[in-house]
Amino acid sequence: MGKVTGFKEYKREVAKNRPIKERIKDYKEIHIPMEEEKIKIQGARCMDCGTPFCSWGCPLGNLMPDFNDMAYKGDFEKAYKRLTLTSNFPEFTGRVCPALCEGSCTLGANSDAVSIKEVELGIIERAFNENWIKPELPKVRTGKNIAVVGSGPSGLAAAAELNSVGHNVTVFERHDKIGGLLRYGIPDFKLDKSIIDRRINVMEKEGIEFKVNTNVGFDYESKELLKNFDAVVLCGGSTVPRDLPIEGRALKGIYFAVDFLSYINRKVAGIDVSKEAIDVKGKNVLVIGGGDTGSDCIGTSIREGAANVYQYEIMPKPPTERDETMPWPLFPRTLKTTTSHEEGAIREWCIETKKFLGEDGKVTGIEAVKVQWKKDENGRMTKVDVEKSQTTQKIDIVLIAMGFVHPEHKGIVEDLNLKLDNRGNVAADEAYMTSVNGVFSAGDMRKGQSLVVWAMHEGRSVAKAVDKYLMGETSLRG
Repeated sequence: MGKVTGFKEYKREVAKNRPIKERIKDYKEIHIPMEEEKIKIQGARCMDCGTPFCSWGCPLGNLMPDFNDMAYKGDFEKAYKRLTLTSNFPEFTGRVCPALCEGSCTLGANSDAVSIKEVELGIIERAFNENWIKPELPKVRTGKNIAVVGSGPSGLAAAAELNSVGHNVTVFERHDKIGGLLRYGIPDFKLDKSIIDRRINVMEKEGIEFKVNTNVGFDYESKELLKNFDAVVLCGGSTVPRDLPIEGRALKGIYFAVDFLSYINRKVAGIDVSKEAIDVKGKNVLVIGGGDTGSDCIGTSIREGAANVYQYEIMPKPPTERDETMPWPLFPRTLKTTTSHEEGAIREWCIETKKFLGEDGKVTGIEAVKVQWKKDENGRMTKVDVEKSQTTQKIDIVLIAMGFVHPEHKGIVEDLNLKLDNRGNVAADEAYMTSVNGVFSAGDMRKGQSLVVWAMHEGRSVAKAVDKYLMGETSLRG
C-alpha cells in the first residue's frame, strides 16, 4: 500500500486556502484544490500498517489504504470505485468532515497523519471531471414504494441505497431545495451549493423523486404516508436549537445560529430575504458556543462586515496535543483553530453569559462570569463561578450556537405517536424501526446531533434494514 518508504520520504501536506483578505470578500469556497501530483504523494505516505485504524475510525468504514494506494499509482478511476463502495457522497465529507480517519491513522501515533481527506476529495473531483459518475439505474424495480422524510445527508444516503436495489423512493423536503443541513446549515465558503445540485441531478436521473416545499405533518398528512408507502424512513434531523433562557432573552438582536446561517445561505443563493434581514454590518457580534456551528457564524459575520466578532465557550480551552484522555487511536479532541477563527475572532473559554443587557427593547451588551470546572464526589465535572470575575461586554448582535436538543415533535412524531428516548429523539430498535411498524428513523433524528459522516452511515444502515424488512433479505452493505 502506497510507497514502502513514502511516510519517511514525504511530509504531510494539505490543500492551501485562499488568502484571508481575498476570501472574506465573498462566499466562494476557501480551499484551493490540491494538484494531482501532490495527491499522489500524500497517497504514497500510507504505510501499509497491519491494522488500518483509519477504517475503524471512519463511521462509513472507508477503505483508505486501498484508495490511497490507487491514487499513489495514478489509478484514480479504480480509486473512485473503491471509495464509493462505502461512501455515497465523498464530495460532501471531503469538504466538511473533521477527518476522524486521520485521527486514527497509525502514522499519526507518533508523526503527522496521512492527508486522507485531501486524497478522498481529489478522487471524487477527478471522477466528476472525467465523467465517471453517471446515473446508475437499477436493472429491476421491486414495486415497493418508500418515503424518505428529510433530505439531509442521512435521508439522501438512505434514498440512494434503497433506489440502488430497485425500490421506488420519494424524498420529502419541507424547504424549497434539497439538502437539509448541507443546503441551509453549512456556509457556501465551506460547501458551495452547486456541489449539492450536481449530486441531486444524478440522483434524479437514477429515478429518485424529490418533493420540495412539502412539510409532512402539516401540508401532507402523516397518516397518508402509511397508506401510500410500503415503508417510511424519518430523517428529519435534530432541529430544535438549545436555548439560553436567561434575563434579557426576549430582547431584539438575539438569534439562533441556525436561523442566521440559513438566512445568509438563502441570501447568497439569490432568494429575497429582505423581510427577515439580520444585519451585522459594523456591529459587535457575540457567538455563544465553541463548536463548528459557532465557527461558521464567525466566518459568516466577518463576510457580512461585522466590526468585531467574539466567541464565548463555557468549557475549558482544549489542549494543543493529545493527552491521557484521548490516546491514539481515539479522535484527538485538541484545540481546533478553523479558517474562520483565522479570519479574526476574539475567543474566550470558561466564560458563561449570565444576562443580556438592553435599551429600547434591543440587546446592547451582556454580563458574563468566568467559571472553573471541578470534579464532584462522583467524578462528574461541575462548574463554579470564579469570584470577582464578573464582566460586561458591549454587544449588538448575539448568535446562540449551543447545538440542538432533539427533533421537532409537532407534526409527524406526534401524529404517529412515536416513542421517544430520554433525550427526546425518536426511539428505534437495532433495525432502526420505530414504535410504529414500517416506520424507521435514522440520522440526527434518531441518534441526536452529530456529524455529516455519521448521518451518512445512519442513512446507509437504515436502508439495509428497510430492504431486509421489505424483501426478507438484503445485499446492501450498510
